[in-house]
Amino acid sequence: MRELGADRLLVLVSERPGHKPTVADAATRLELARLAFQDVRGADVRLDPHPFTVDFLREEQPRDAVLVIGADQWAAFDTWREPDEVRRLIPIAVAARPGEARPQEAATTFEIEQRPISSSEIRAKVAAGEAIDTLVPAAVARAIERRGLYGT
Repeated sequence: MRELGADRLLVLVSERPGHKPTVADAATRLELARLAFQDVRGADVRLDPHPFTVDFLREEQPRDAVLVIGADQWAAFDTWREPDEVRRLIPIAVAARPGEARPQEAATTFEIEQRPISSSEIRAKVAAGEAIDTLVPAAVARAIERRGLYGT
């Protein structure tokens, strides 16, 4: 939000992602996302019934909006459903980790703080009984533990 000068942030949790299977059900992923963004002023976390970004953009037609994706997703962007249509419907900003190449083709690129762990590594730590409270917001860690998610 700071990098783009935005006062609002819409976080979409895909109900049925069209590109990969999910580990947790949509309601659980929505709860975790809401907990993760609860302290971010101007954040709105919603469940998105569309399996692909282009479907959301066509239906919702967001105005004065920017789609923010990671550099890893930008590298695979041409494999998305109708990437040219996504580019036509919304400007794209790419968030790159330190040391990652900053793509020249994107409308905007900016650097983000690097978190040296992936979601699959976090799930593995939970399954191994290791603490994750330094890796995710405390409320998220408590919800994962309370719900017994990602255990063995």
